[in-house]
Amino acid sequence: MASMIPMERIERGIVVIRGHRVLLDADLAAMYGVATKSLNLAVRRNAGRFPADFMFRLTAAEWKALRFQLATSKTGRGGSRYLPYAFTEQGVAMLSSVLRSERAVAVNVEIMRAFVRLRQLLASNSELAKRLDSLERKYNRKFSIVFDAIRALMTEPDDNADKPRIGYETERKTKGR
Repeated sequence: MASMIPMERIERGIVVIRGHRVLLDADLAAMYGVATKSLNLAVRRNAGRFPADFMFRLTAAEWKALRFQLATSKTGRGGSRYLPYAFTEQGVAMLSSVLRSERAVAVNVEIMRAFVRLRQLLASNSELAKRLDSLERKYNRKFSIVFDAIRALMTEPDDNADKPRIGYETERKTKGR
């Protein structure tokens, strides 16, 4: 079955705000094929389904920083006049019960798959980072032994003063001869 929305598009829309991976209302509305105003109206009509850990409104500072990152237009110049809502994974799941179209359900399935895939990627990166740290500790310890041995070979021991010298001594010339 072909996906309604490319996975890459969904993944590009997921941003991290306040430590949560979220999708913004305008991105979700575009994916669902509805106006952002309509999506937000449906959410407001069902406010009890969207607690703070499902959805929150961005602050002006968060939106300014995100707008710079996303390269969207300035307020009042074709862009949104209101601060956007950010929907967590649970909030996106709840949207399918608020937006009762077949497209909304199909898009929600794709978005849930994107969130799952993102979690899997993060978990595999975390596992890879742990393995890399383990290898680094292991090899740093082994290389420190090698470096210590090299340093020991480079320094002359102090107990050589009592031993006879090996080799030939040349005759020294004295001045005036």
